[in-house]
Amino acid sequence: MKKRYIILILILGIIGIWGSCKKDFLDIKPAGSLDQSLLGTTKGIDALLVGAYSMLDGVSSQFGWEAASTNWVYGSIRGMEANKGTDAGDQPFINPIQTFSETPTNDYLNVKWRSIYEAVSRCNSAIMVTNGALADGKIDAAAADLYLQQARALRGWYHFEAWRMWEKVPYVDEETDPGAVVNTEDIKPKIIADLTEGTKLPNDMDAVGKFNGTVCKVLLAKALMQMNKDYTGAKTLLNDAKNGTKPDGSPIGLAPTYGEIFDIVNRNGIEAVYTVQYSVNDGSGGWNAGWGEVLNFPYKSGGSPGGCCGFFNPTQEFVNSFRTTAAGLPLLDFSYNADPVKSDQGLAVTAAFVPDAGRLDPRLDWSVGRRGIPYWDWGKHTGADWIRDQTYSGPYSPKKQVYKKSQEGQYTEVGNWTSGYTANGYRLIRYADILLLLAECQIETSDLPGALANVNAVRARAANPAGFVMDGAVPAANYVISQYPSFPDQTYARNALRMERKLELGQEGHRYFDLNRWGNTVTEINRALTYEKTMPWGSSLYGGATAGPEDITFPIPQRQIDISNGKLVQNR
Repeated sequence: MKKRYIILILILGIIGIWGSCKKDFLDIKPAGSLDQSLLGTTKGIDALLVGAYSMLDGVSSQFGWEAASTNWVYGSIRGMEANKGTDAGDQPFINPIQTFSETPTNDYLNVKWRSIYEAVSRCNSAIMVTNGALADGKIDAAAADLYLQQARALRGWYHFEAWRMWEKVPYVDEETDPGAVVNTEDIKPKIIADLTEGTKLPNDMDAVGKFNGTVCKVLLAKALMQMNKDYTGAKTLLNDAKNGTKPDGSPIGLAPTYGEIFDIVNRNGIEAVYTVQYSVNDGSGGWNAGWGEVLNFPYKSGGSPGGCCGFFNPTQEFVNSFRTTAAGLPLLDFSYNADPVKSDQGLAVTAAFVPDAGRLDPRLDWSVGRRGIPYWDWGKHTGADWIRDQTYSGPYSPKKQVYKKSQEGQYTEVGNWTSGYTANGYRLIRYADILLLLAECQIETSDLPGALANVNAVRARAANPAGFVMDGAVPAANYVISQYPSFPDQTYARNALRMERKLELGQEGHRYFDLNRWGNTVTEINRALTYEKTMPWGSSLYGGATAGPEDITFPIPQRQIDISNGKLVQNR
């Protein structure tokens, strides 16, 4: 009887499943639909644009530090300014990126791809709704132009970000059929066209977080230089941008001192031509703080800023680059590695330590935390005490994004697992970046006096004594820096400019992309790798790593190739 009862239940179950699998079972009626008329208003389009702007940090509830637009992984670690830091087992997907051995299945690359094309999708939504609202007479042509110019500039920037990661990438606009997306066409003209639309924006957008004409001219210049080697066109744009304004109409220029640029209170200061806006303790429930950089703080729990997680440690090769000659100039022949900056590697925290006494560019100690040197207002960096595993990742800590002790709770998220969530927005464009990009264009178009003036303007600011790291009234180290007396020829000027970008913009996510633009990626990476492997931590971090021509781009994520049913092809 029991057996018959079980058989009956099974039969009824099979009948139920059979009936539920009829064709109409798949036709699920939606509970409701979004009324497009609600979006086709100024408030609706503003909201869509906010969503598109919000992806400038690369982060949302779906994407975290893997997609951070600061490019600390893809620009700085890949560019040998920093190593992964932490220990060997944490975030293992970064390991092959820093050893130039990543594969298409690397999860970091897939998250970065998804983040970029999510951002593109949000731009396209704003464009479609704006065009619809204009056609329906709900907004006028002038309002539509402002919306479309912003959305297209954002779309151009996001595509450029994809291009400089992978080069062989699809261009997706509001009319693209998702089922027909390919990555075999040259999308550079479309990127240029989108960014050019942004240059039509007024300079005063009455909001610091929007793109304006100045910002878009710089972004377009970067794209022209990186993709087309169009230094003449970029020079015109940068000359205009140099005399522009912030998006809120306020002036731009070099900050009086170097260190103040990175203080949270100056995140929208005069140097910050465009800052990706972060906020904390705003009650919104959104991912608005510095999620992408939350790992990159000294490690000691309760005794260091952030308390976690020990990532993004500067390399010795990068630190050595700040060595100067008796005349206060950089060592352009890389001989700085023959006189490495002294560190506390392997030294007990309780042991006596005297920092390096040699000549140094003062920007070193605003970029790098090293033992015995003041670290904002946290006191002197304590060395291994603040490093998660010094034997694995070396003796240094990052500094530029780190908050002051006096700012904890005001400019850091309260109640989260770490106070490393900060309001210290990413300076996507700094005024010094404009001057150095302009100098690069001037060098490539044979205006060496103009390039010299712009490079020296950056160095003069770095040499401002008020900007030195101080220990009481005394400089914390032997800082010696001066301006170039001349650029005798184009080769010398190029070498000086390239070193200046390393010193001025180090650990701000530019280095790897700079090397790709200059065409010396393989040579420079292997030179730095060869040196870094000689460090006590070199074998654990880099093993037998070398860089080859294939490493000028990252591989297309295999997941994206798979879900495209083969329409996307690998770029290697």
